[in-house]
Amino acid sequence: MSKYADSLYGTAAYGPEPEASGPDEAYADLMSYLPDYYRNSNEVVELQTALGYSTGELAGGLPDLINQCFVSSATWGLDLLEQVFGLTTDKTKSYAIRREILKAKMRGAGTTTISMIQNMAVAFSGGEVNILEYPEEYIFVVQFVGIKGIPQNMTGLINAIEEIKPAHLAYRFKYTYTTWGALDSMTWGDANSGHKTWAALKIYEGE
Repeated sequence: MSKYADSLYGTAAYGPEPEASGPDEAYADLMSYLPDYYRNSNEVVELQTALGYSTGELAGGLPDLINQCFVSSATWGLDLLEQVFGLTTDKTKSYAIRREILKAKMRGAGTTTISMIQNMAVAFSGGEVNILEYPEEYIFVVQFVGIKGIPQNMTGLINAIEEIKPAHLAYRFKYTYTTWGALDSMTWGDANSGHKTWAALKIYEGE
């Protein structure tokens, strides 16, 4: 595996993800902390029962509350984290994509460097990335060399780059595809028998 593929937090984030939900109703038996003779008082029993449900709800919700403090596990707390880092909340995006954009923003705190953009692109694509600079033209190129074809989460990567790049710089992407030379050993019959489309051949790795 390429040394650039160590941070793959973006590669397993595209499956269905459960929606955030509150804690199940819980109950804390507060009467068990009181002397037995209080059980004969309807007022005390009703009060402790109501308080027991409130206490149980607080205790049951604590793990979920702690999850909201961390980008990798936050759900409804993403709204607050995005506000802290100056990001616009877009609830049409999945939790996974919103987390990736947040992490990119956190990585990009301070002065943006080429290394920072490279690391971010690696994290989103899951493969080795080169950054080609053209300072005279005020542009840089993100070249994907570790994977073939267009990475899956390009929308998330573009949003992340827009958040951290200097305003005066433009950018574009360069992708890697299979060359005709790499297909010399394959006949048209092989391609047809394997039902390989042109799109599949462009990123063919061999068998």
